[in-house]
Amino acid sequence: MRLEDLDLNLLVVFRQLFKERQVSAAAAVLDLSQPAVSSALNRLRRTLGDELFVRTARGMLPTPFAESLEERIADSLLTISDALQQKHAFDPLSSTRNFTLSLADIGEVYFLPKFMAALSKAAPRLSITSMRHATETLADDMASGKVDLAVGALPRLTSNFFQRHLFPQRYVCLFRKGHPLDKPRVTLAEFAAAEHVIVLAPGTGHNRMNEILERAGVRRLVQLRVPFWVSVADILNTTDLVATAPEKFAERGAAYFGLKYVPHPVRMPKVDINLYWHKRYHRDPANQWLRNYFYDMFAEPAQSKAPA
Repeated sequence: MRLEDLDLNLLVVFRQLFKERQVSAAAAVLDLSQPAVSSALNRLRRTLGDELFVRTARGMLPTPFAESLEERIADSLLTISDALQQKHAFDPLSSTRNFTLSLADIGEVYFLPKFMAALSKAAPRLSITSMRHATETLADDMASGKVDLAVGALPRLTSNFFQRHLFPQRYVCLFRKGHPLDKPRVTLAEFAAAEHVIVLAPGTGHNRMNEILERAGVRRLVQLRVPFWVSVADILNTTDLVATAPEKFAERGAAYFGLKYVPHPVRMPKVDINLYWHKRYHRDPANQWLRNYFYDMFAEPAQSKAPA
């Protein structure tokens, strides 16, 4: 007999008949009619070539062959049931899963300290791997499950992706305390005359700000170009350089480095910071828990919560 020739529903009937020893009782538990249970038993008898159950004054008694099958069938059905239920269960308190987040370095600075502190209580056995946005392969990495969530301004993640809006990000003019531009307002001429550090972040919303300034005809004296944000606060703290920076980065620079920031003299659009995941994992309980937890922690109160 080939397994593909067997209707697994017959094994459910077999298991219940073994427990109840009566067709009527098995039918009641399975919410089937008695003829349906009898028909299933007859099909299983023909398939296995054994009587399986013999009617006696004490009910339907199993044959020796049926007794030899019962424990293994019961274990197999339990294994199948556990496998089917697995997708409905994720316990953050006991899970030892590792999740991978794709973040820019500026995202690591803003999100990870608060997120990891909260996880130490909500999911103490989880681990997190942070990796920088690999713009050319990020979509494939998320489709394959190599990356669970991506956070930032990532306009390339469109087809096959879901997203939730965390907050809008505006850009400001950031510099050290006591800088010649350290005053309530900076004019466009003063901004253009200053020496600048810029961050090159291809494929992200941050790099759009450099492009917008160039299209607006703003000629900056760029003294330093760096690939990441992580060193910018230290650099500004010890030089007269100026940066066009996201406001949340500027807030941390002011808190930890004593930097100052003012509204930007160039009118620039806000950048939407979003949470992204691939549609393959839209209904995955672990991914659902992670993204909902992250969203609840970082979405600004004004943002309405769409269903996850």
